[in-house]
Amino acid sequence: MSDKKTIAFFPEAAFGPALNSVGIAQACEKLGHKAVFLTDPGMAGVYAGYDFDEHMVNMSEPMPPEEMAKYWSDFINGHIPNFNKTPYEQLDTYVKDCWEAIVETAIWAEKDLPGVLAKVKPDVICVDNVILFPAIKRYARENGKAWVRVISCSENEIVDPDIPPHLSGCGENDHACFEKFDARFKQVVKPCHDKFNAFLKDCGEEPYELGEFFEASPFLNLLLYPEPVKFKRRNPLDPARFQYLEGCVREEKPYDIPDFGGYNDKPLVYVSFGSLGSGDVGQLKRLVAALGKMPLRVLMNVGDYKDQYGDLPANVHIESWFPQPSVIKQVDAAIHHGGNNSFNECLYFGKPAIVMPFVWDGHDNATRVQETGHGLHMHRANWTEEELQAAVNRLLTDKDMAAKLAATSAHMQGRHGPTKAAGLLDKLVKGV
Repeated sequence: MSDKKTIAFFPEAAFGPALNSVGIAQACEKLGHKAVFLTDPGMAGVYAGYDFDEHMVNMSEPMPPEEMAKYWSDFINGHIPNFNKTPYEQLDTYVKDCWEAIVETAIWAEKDLPGVLAKVKPDVICVDNVILFPAIKRYARENGKAWVRVISCSENEIVDPDIPPHLSGCGENDHACFEKFDARFKQVVKPCHDKFNAFLKDCGEEPYELGEFFEASPFLNLLLYPEPVKFKRRNPLDPARFQYLEGCVREEKPYDIPDFGGYNDKPLVYVSFGSLGSGDVGQLKRLVAALGKMPLRVLMNVGDYKDQYGDLPANVHIESWFPQPSVIKQVDAAIHHGGNNSFNECLYFGKPAIVMPFVWDGHDNATRVQETGHGLHMHRANWTEEELQAAVNRLLTDKDMAAKLAATSAHMQGRHGPTKAAGLLDKLVKGV
């Protein structure tokens, strides 16, 4: 087709943003466009698995895959003790270390990204990250193209004085929490923020205010949060530039529920703490033990650590990976870490969830699930088996929660985020 355009996606090197971008890319190709992915080598193969072209952008010092895997394994294992801390306490540990690493990714990407963009020649670039890559703005400016920011985490990445700060886990009306968290966040990130601003100056870009690492796109910004959990902003976002996708659930291959023998008539619960959280094997084993004593069927995602699990209860089935949307649509309830894909998929399919956050926007999503009546927020470790079992039983029996979830699911499925995103991108690349 003569109006076929190349739409490049550049998500953060993590499965949450990656798989959200896959959903949008699938919808773009249905409109006849060519979707390609720019990716760190650490995520090589993820997008090819969905039949998309991949173009490598080193976002850290190149190293063999086994060394890279060990680096991230060591990083996560070193922070497991911090996972039980409050969001405020994590500022001086996990959050500080993450922002230092994120700034380094932006600096490293500047080495490869200009050449990759020159080779791919995208008509629009969709960036799902929390930091600016100057080469993206420069390419768009020099070639008369647009760039789009995708906010796959909580919508509070786009700040407003009346909503909780990103990563804070504050309740929507707890303004004392807002102020305390924001002040400490700015103190903690100042050294790496100064380094980032010096990098921006070297790239010919204007510096950001303290605490800010990215900006809204002047062209289009896509937020995943659905209407039923949105915050009320003091300064409403301009719909000409900001569009809510009402979730963004990708298409996955079908999943057949395994045989659970004598448990086949019991409720089905899915457990996943994501690729990072699966590294805390001890915590997942606690969940196995507690859920194994209940009249349930349990599917549990254990990531790359499957070989560390011995004999399992007859009602628990583990795998290293699940086609998650195809699983969640079939379950009765879920337990997850608050990652934005899990968060949105449970809402999209109307499934109640216990959210046990450990880092990043999981704290924000966990608070939002509970305060909007779509599920429960529990500490990831400070629970007894009796407390967990009572919470699971509530998910399975709470009629008010079920009614709210049914309404939210109907709302989201009636709008279908990937299709909406593809339509907006189609208009953007065609100049409509």
